Amino acid sequence: MDYKDLYEKTSPAKLFAIVTIPGVISMLVSTLYQIIDGAIVGKILGSTAFAAVHLVMPLVVINFSIADLIGVGSSVPIAIKLGEKDEKAASRIFSSACLLIVVLGAILGTILFLSAEYLVRLMGADEEIVAMSAQYLRIYAVSSPFTTIMFAVDNYLRICGKVRYSMFLNILLSLISAGLEILFLLVFHFGIEGASLSTCIGMLICVIFALIPFLRGKLQLRFVKPQFDRKLLESILTNGAPSFFNNTAGRITSIIVNIFLLRLGGATAVSAYGVLMYADGLVLPVLYGLCDSLQPAIGYNYGAKNYSRIWAIERICFSVCGGLSVVMTAVMLLLKEPVVNIFVRAGDTALIEMSVQALSLFAFTYLTRWISMATQSYMSAIGKPGQATVISLSLAFIFPNLFLFGLRTLGLNGLWLNTPLTSLIAAILAAALLWSHYKREQKEAFAEASKSSLNHV
Repeated sequence: MDYKDLYEKTSPAKLFAIVTIPGVISMLVSTLYQIIDGAIVGKILGSTAFAAVHLVMPLVVINFSIADLIGVGSSVPIAIKLGEKDEKAASRIFSSACLLIVVLGAILGTILFLSAEYLVRLMGADEEIVAMSAQYLRIYAVSSPFTTIMFAVDNYLRICGKVRYSMFLNILLSLISAGLEILFLLVFHFGIEGASLSTCIGMLICVIFALIPFLRGKLQLRFVKPQFDRKLLESILTNGAPSFFNNTAGRITSIIVNIFLLRLGGATAVSAYGVLMYADGLVLPVLYGLCDSLQPAIGYNYGAKNYSRIWAIERICFSVCGGLSVVMTAVMLLLKEPVVNIFVRAGDTALIEMSVQALSLFAFTYLTRWISMATQSYMSAIGKPGQATVISLSLAFIFPNLFLFGLRTLGLNGLWLNTPLTSLIAAILAAALLWSHYKREQKEAFAEASKSSLNHV
């Protein structure tokens, strides 16, 4: 379907289904791969390797977050420009952003490669975990210039209305990565570096397929001569800031949490937290897929000034996210033991008991998490990075660290309660910001209507 017909003329309910179903499927398939990845590493390589992967994963995500910063940050003005029917300006932003991602990926990848062991030692890990973590991280660092753009080009495909193609690429990425990881670890016995190598190869292959439609010149976005200016860079950085801070600040918080975990419960506690993060990967991607998939449509209609259409789409989004979150909370509480057993060896009784206790508290996160996620996504889509950044930083850094120190007397239970309490307070903040924004838009719309009426008279 042509992106103009899709975003501007399709009914809100049908549009929601068309763009979110492929997005959710993509995220679910990606989640399935993450489960396979965690299960293979935990059950084949053992709890030490599982802890090493979890310990260094925040650094891997920080590396990818640079591409996400540029990708999300450029997607907002691109979608708005397309809504304004200015395809030349949209292509210029697209081309400049792609070049910027490659350059920044090379710079950050070099830094991570050279400092891998030092960064892991700073977390307080022993030398065995340091060695494993460094091997895992350096594979991602070497491939960074060629793979990180995957996180941006997926957004560009969806902006052009290629939601199914985007879905197929994400499915292909998970299939290739999972197949290679099974081959590398079970057949060739590569060790922990095989886990990261499989993902990087899968990403490289899918980047090539993702770029082909743009290189053929068949889409609205085309590669043109990059043109950087201060205004463009400011627009990209400010609009990408919420997503970047959410990823980066969240990983910094994870590093701090890991330090506390190592002191309170050693590698077992780090592994239990890793189980929580993998379990979170069963739920959060669905909500993220729903909200993220709608951003191009929201941005396009904001550029076209179709405000009533935007609110119609968002009402559906909030209703679906809220309903799913209640169901997911119930499922996590009822199936916590089977979920934990996916990632932990049957004989590791101490880790199983700790993980089940942690998940029984952590599951309440989902009752309120969707409110801040949906609000942040909406604010980002319409080019309101200030409000989105406030929500992002509060959810990923400010509130978690306040609770981290405030609940330290509760020991490990305080850590397991951190995220549910953070989600609750962040939801209250997001709801207040959304209500304030809604009332302000109503006031502006009334003033504009009154002005138009007076001019007509």
